[in-house]
Amino acid sequence: MSDTYSYIVIGSGIAGLFTALQAREHGPVLLLTKSTLEDNNSRWAQGGIAAAVGPDDSPEEHQEDTLQAGAGLCDPEAVRVLVTEGPHRIADLIRLGVVFDTIHGEIALAREGGHRRARVLHAGGDATGAVIETTLATRVREGGVRILEETIATRILVEEGVATGVEVMDTQTGGRHTFRGRHIVLATGGAGRLFTYTTNPAVATGDGVALAFRAGAHVMDMEFFQFHPTVLRFPGAPLFLISEAVRGEGGRLCTPDGQPFMHRYHPLGDLAPRDVVARAVWDEMGKAGSPYVLLDVTSLPPQRVASRFPTIYHTCLRYGLDITRHPIPVAPAAHYMIGGVKTDLWGRTTVPNLYACGECACVGLHGANRLASNSLLETVVFAHRVVRCTLGEGGKDDPPSRREVLFRLEPREVPCADIPPLTLTHLQGLMWEKVGLVRDGEGLLRACRVLAAWERLLPTPTDRHSQELANMVLVGRLMAEAALRRTESRGAHYRTDFPTLDPAWEKHQVVYR
Repeated sequence: MSDTYSYIVIGSGIAGLFTALQAREHGPVLLLTKSTLEDNNSRWAQGGIAAAVGPDDSPEEHQEDTLQAGAGLCDPEAVRVLVTEGPHRIADLIRLGVVFDTIHGEIALAREGGHRRARVLHAGGDATGAVIETTLATRVREGGVRILEETIATRILVEEGVATGVEVMDTQTGGRHTFRGRHIVLATGGAGRLFTYTTNPAVATGDGVALAFRAGAHVMDMEFFQFHPTVLRFPGAPLFLISEAVRGEGGRLCTPDGQPFMHRYHPLGDLAPRDVVARAVWDEMGKAGSPYVLLDVTSLPPQRVASRFPTIYHTCLRYGLDITRHPIPVAPAAHYMIGGVKTDLWGRTTVPNLYACGECACVGLHGANRLASNSLLETVVFAHRVVRCTLGEGGKDDPPSRREVLFRLEPREVPCADIPPLTLTHLQGLMWEKVGLVRDGEGLLRACRVLAAWERLLPTPTDRHSQELANMVLVGRLMAEAALRRTESRGAHYRTDFPTLDPAWEKHQVVYR
């Protein structure tokens, strides 16, 4: 039971598990997870993992589609790394035991919004994330990695500007402990629980971004948060993601009275980029005064629907909705954090010996709007590069080709008279209403002021809930401040008071303490 490790990996989603599996060959590894090893955001990923492995596809075409979706902000070098190394990491997953869906012995490839080719691999139909995560978790449990469950990281230790360890809290006893590590890797996932409506599980509270920012690391692109356009809204049923692959198979979005509408918003119709579809759905809900629109798959063969989307089909059926006979009521919900801890192409943050990969990291890959199913590929590609970097392969990284503007998170002096008490419900409501799918300057300024007041009044966290709440307040403020500064609409960031794209804003915002 050592207190010193070669690698300390924080997070047990696919990024963390893949990092731990790659790192265990090169020294002692400690993997920390605040819940159980299998409780993470990755397991809920339905859509699949995109890679140019088909005979009619190429990394160049995958790159072009990614750049197109990113609305001018993708780092071309980061995209090149993803699309060229992606097929090799798919091969790694297969060697580790991941079984992807096949047709007649060949890997089945599906098409999703924004992709010109069918290049999305699935496992277990619409259970891709769960299959990959479960397989990797089994490999990690087989040995070579020390696992601490129910343990939340509360602070990155930094000595003379270098990350040297992690302070943790046992979420069951409240006990605290410190571990030392040569390499600290953040793989904590996203922050969807900041919003009232989200596809993310309870663990997605932005912990990695908060840890890194407090440790002095730079954070980038926090104004870009992706909202998934099709989340189940059915009486008695929980919020549940209806995969983009449903539209890839032929599902059509319709108004509440059954009229298709996506052809009026984009030439690609139902397969338009995710941000376009989400705002179109929001617009149609507003026009109809309805809390949902309809996603119709009733024209498809019932057996095809049930076999292709078993999780969606059986979940909806459990609540009395047979999607082969009736359209699915859907609405947007917070889904994916595009911004995060700024890294280079090898996962290095601006704090030496501190790395980040997966959803909590931001290498500039996704630009202003993530292309569907690139996120699972990102987890394994950049987790692999993090470990290779620790072995000396990273060298001195060339400066990124992206344009950046830096700003410091300053204190805000605000009156406390009209500040509501800080609760999780109030925080989520503020973020959904003021920093959600559609924004404006007045609402963003209000959010910034309230979040700054909450941050100033926060007591020292004493348990998991208060630690998560403190992290969420900080991450929410980073989002709101960045969104207030970006006076344009681009990708997943849309402002009604600045509704058009401004070429002067073709740059990334980097925030520091």
